[in-house]
Amino acid sequence: MSLLLTNIGELTTHTDEHGTLRNAAVVVEDGHIAWVGPTDKAPAADTQEDLAGRAVLPGWVDSHTHLVSMGDRAEEFVDRMAGRPYEAGGIMRTVDATRAATDDDLRARARWLREEAYRGGTTTIEAKTGYGLDVETEQRLARISAETADVVTYLGAHVVPADTDRRAYIDLVTGPMLAAVAPYASHIDVFCEIGAFDVEESREILRAGRDAGLGVKVHGNQLGESGGVQLAVELGARSVDHCNHLSPKDVEALAGSDTVATILPACDLSTREPFAPARDLVDAGVTIAIASNCNPGSSFTTSMAFCVATAVLQQRLTFEEALWAATVGGATALGLDDSTGRITEGGRADLHALDAPSAKHLAYRPGVLLTHRVWKNGVPV
Repeated sequence: MSLLLTNIGELTTHTDEHGTLRNAAVVVEDGHIAWVGPTDKAPAADTQEDLAGRAVLPGWVDSHTHLVSMGDRAEEFVDRMAGRPYEAGGIMRTVDATRAATDDDLRARARWLREEAYRGGTTTIEAKTGYGLDVETEQRLARISAETADVVTYLGAHVVPADTDRRAYIDLVTGPMLAAVAPYASHIDVFCEIGAFDVEESREILRAGRDAGLGVKVHGNQLGESGGVQLAVELGARSVDHCNHLSPKDVEALAGSDTVATILPACDLSTREPFAPARDLVDAGVTIAIASNCNPGSSFTTSMAFCVATAVLQQRLTFEEALWAATVGGATALGLDDSTGRITEGGRADLHALDAPSAKHLAYRPGVLLTHRVWKNGVPV
């Protein structure tokens, strides 16, 4: 069954062949893009939908979330807004709530957040473990993440649980926990940060994951110049996420590597950390991604549109740079194929139609829900 989407006012494809088209059309067939071009040259299809001048762009690729977790840390958020600094130790409050939850509770919460993300135009979601911190719960989180997200990342090295020997915990993370989670995950991550894991510990953990066949990702340089960026580049990580505190050498290292710098604008607002220097990164030639960091403690949002608008309004990205970072950049950070985050013949039909004539309205009208319809693999969600 084929579907012709016609009278698209502005079509953002992120391809060299088509770029941004006006008065465009797209044919979707069997979950993929079958044709892209002008409306007046569109081929026939089994069904047709007139989008009446609306803008269409690729679905968001949210490359950093903690989708499977429990708990409510609204009071902690209010305290932060009143001046209390963000600390990594708050993670354990979410760990306690997550450990106490049943599989059905975790699955229902993850599906609720996923559906919320879909309604806002997200079509590809990564989900990390990291709120279990014991073998049984980390495995549960990985299994449920595999049911509800597109990409799973193992983050057993989020923090060391209270009253736990550090050496014993690292051995657990790199041994039995890794073995239990690896069948469900494609990446390993570590919180290389003040109050979490230092560079040497992080290197050991990431190498163990890499040896098990997992791609490498790093939480780095959120709370200070933690060494996470340099470690990510050293190990050829797919991405290093947060990047709030960067030295000139960090930026230079990223620019000379294939590692993506993932910025998390909603998290920066919620924690009142300095914004990641997105403008400096792009000007230096660094590949960047934008993601939500959806989690109960430091960024409880699934709105990629909000993150994009914040990156434009607060971090001095152009709209085109931010849109690319939230689609193609996210796909690159996850090691996905070249069609993800783009609208191209043969690629997945992950589309986001807006109640606006141009995608620029996502930043021009911040906070307004502009999503008209979303297709994931050619199916409305």
